[in-house]
Amino acid sequence: MPLLASPFAQLDLIRQPEQQNEPLQAFDAADEYLLNHLAEQQPAEESRVLVLNDSFGALAASLLGKVRVTSSGDSYLGALALEKNLARNGLPFDALRVVPASEPLNGPFDRVLIRVPKTLALLEEQLIRLQGQLAPGAQVVAAAMIKHLPRAAGDLLERYVGPVQASLAVKKARLLIATVEARTPLASPYPTRYRLDKPAIELLNHANVFCREGLDIGTRAFLPHLPQNLGNARVADLGCGNGVLAIASALDNPQARYTLVDESFMAVQSARENWQALLGEREAVIRPGDGLAGQEPQSLDVVLCNPPFHQQQVVGDFLAWRMFQQAREALVVGGALYIVGNRHLGYHSKLARLFRGVEQVAATPKFVILKARK
Repeated sequence: MPLLASPFAQLDLIRQPEQQNEPLQAFDAADEYLLNHLAEQQPAEESRVLVLNDSFGALAASLLGKVRVTSSGDSYLGALALEKNLARNGLPFDALRVVPASEPLNGPFDRVLIRVPKTLALLEEQLIRLQGQLAPGAQVVAAAMIKHLPRAAGDLLERYVGPVQASLAVKKARLLIATVEARTPLASPYPTRYRLDKPAIELLNHANVFCREGLDIGTRAFLPHLPQNLGNARVADLGCGNGVLAIASALDNPQARYTLVDESFMAVQSARENWQALLGEREAVIRPGDGLAGQEPQSLDVVLCNPPFHQQQVVGDFLAWRMFQQAREALVVGGALYIVGNRHLGYHSKLARLFRGVEQVAATPKFVILKARK
């Protein structure tokens, strides 16, 4: 893999989760453009720089030791990548601050470097949280590859920060440079809420939750076919989002014990708040994580999963395949993984390579619900 060379450092970086023969590198031209732009500003060593949505740690790792760095994003895998890449390059993790997107920032900041996220609601929430966190003379610069840079990103910067100047394109990347102006603080429109009929519940969704405006159609197809009569089974909701699968299951299975895990900090925050609102003090483990990595082998009886088919802008089934492998490792012999997926993804044949029995529970014209028994 090529090294990231910038005026600040030369780094050997890896993505998370790691794959054999990884076809993609852990940085792109937008990272390089941001670093070169900041170097031209010649920031002082005591400058306080906030990095938002640093996919695999390229920006924060490059700046460590050159300025005072705070890194914030909504990805557990991103935070894990930063930690591993610092270690890989002999850099101290405790020399920077890492703040999950679900937690408040602690400014003021002199520079803010933003990688424009796929979900613009996350960008909007992050810009709202910057209100009152910028030092006099601060500059906010957002970057993206042009094919992933919607016009609305500039509109959000204009609304919450100040006038925006778009840079020239360099290696198919562009910067949006915002000049900070006084703005009347605006209230956040997040979290959002929606109601379900079956079960009759209301769910809260923080800004970066998948389908935060309403239940996604895959989960809608899955809900009527969740396993019943679970007794005191140990159940995991893998990639839990706002927690809807686990909560719906828990309402029907009062003795079952639940673990909810997602790599989005805002999803975990949403799931935790929804669980508390709907199930009170009923015990559950709700945590951010790299899927079921770290889960004790043979410690679960049932896994529920609506697997993702993309990581940021990269589409593929590698995350789903990894989740299936993790589920198999965590399940007891005889335990079962229940999933919903688009028909065209061919999950049945993939699961058959890992599990001793795969059966179709239900199907719609677009989705299939499968049960895979270990």
